Amino acid sequence: DGELLRSAGKRYIMLNKPKDYVSATKDRLHLTVLDLLDEDNAEQLHIAGRLDIDTTGLVLISDDGQWSHRITSPNSDCKKTYLLEAADPINDADIARLEQGMELEGELMPTRPAQVQRVDEHTISITISEGRYHQLKRMLGATGNKVDELQRLRIGAIELDPSLALGEYRFLTAAEIESV
Repeated sequence: DGELLRSAGKRYIMLNKPKDYVSATKDRLHLTVLDLLDEDNAEQLHIAGRLDIDTTGLVLISDDGQWSHRITSPNSDCKKTYLLEAADPINDADIARLEQGMELEGELMPTRPAQVQRVDEHTISITISEGRYHQLKRMLGATGNKVDELQRLRIGAIELDPSLALGEYRFLTAAEIESV
């Protein structure tokens, strides 16, 4: 499916982003996620939802601007799920604060409520529908804790393919593309 769509002129790519790459099309100091792609005309591609340089996981890349906008627009309410490992144990009160939404320093509006599932005492699965600057790090920081590891697992209905090693990518299927 991905190959058919690629030959039709539009590219829809799922990348498993490793650390130390920036989610940008160009950067003078760091390698970008586009440097991981063996694609012609990579400069025509753009990233639908950025990840911090130290965050790993699912990045969607396309040359279809309308499709990318549906993912990144705050009005679309496109949910993103992360696996978050914290420096200190995450208690029930912290989970409750994350779930109800919280005020962050320098922000006028509180975050939207998050969905949180405990994996173990240091690890949670957290789903948010926004993409504010360093949002999850700032949210956890507001509870007095710190993010040690962060990996994005899902955007909307598109899940990171577990067969992709860090730095690997594949084209999306038609069903994945249409799910957004």
